[in-house]
Amino acid sequence: AGLVNNLNDGMSWGLFPLFFVANGLGVERIGILKAVYPAVWGILQVATGPLSDRWGRKGLIVAGMWVQAAGLLLTAMTRDFGWWLLASLLLGLGTAMVYPSLIAAVSDASHPSWRARSLSVYRFWRDLGYAIGALSAGLIADFFGFAAAIAAIAALTFLSGAIVAVLMRETHAAARSP
Repeated sequence: AGLVNNLNDGMSWGLFPLFFVANGLGVERIGILKAVYPAVWGILQVATGPLSDRWGRKGLIVAGMWVQAAGLLLTAMTRDFGWWLLASLLLGLGTAMVYPSLIAAVSDASHPSWRARSLSVYRFWRDLGYAIGALSAGLIADFFGFAAAIAAIAALTFLSGAIVAVLMRETHAAARSP
């Protein structure tokens, strides 16, 4: 899920400006759309991190991946600044739900004697998503167009959330107790 989360980000930095230009937006509006996503993410993760300590990690990860997928699909399927602004808000919200919850889940599952090593491995795979997102979205866009590439990443993001929903065990002790 971490790799896919950052795959979204890598795709958005590479593809979104080109997609928006191709649909008639100017630099100012593209800048607004690109700024809203990380601003919402950065601000809201201050709240969603503590929420994962109260509610648990899994639900926020699953819901966050699905909110991201909805934002991506909305971006791909619409051609209106207002809808794209809403999609950017959704991407920021979903990422804010996922980002602190994933790293907390890895930390929960790691013994203190090897926690730093496990977080390093997690961060490697998570951050590899930036490159994979930019490259894969670019290849899909070359063959099928921008909207298809964004929709494909949306589908992958939704699938990642579904896999977490089915396979992940809750790692936060307070969320597991009755």
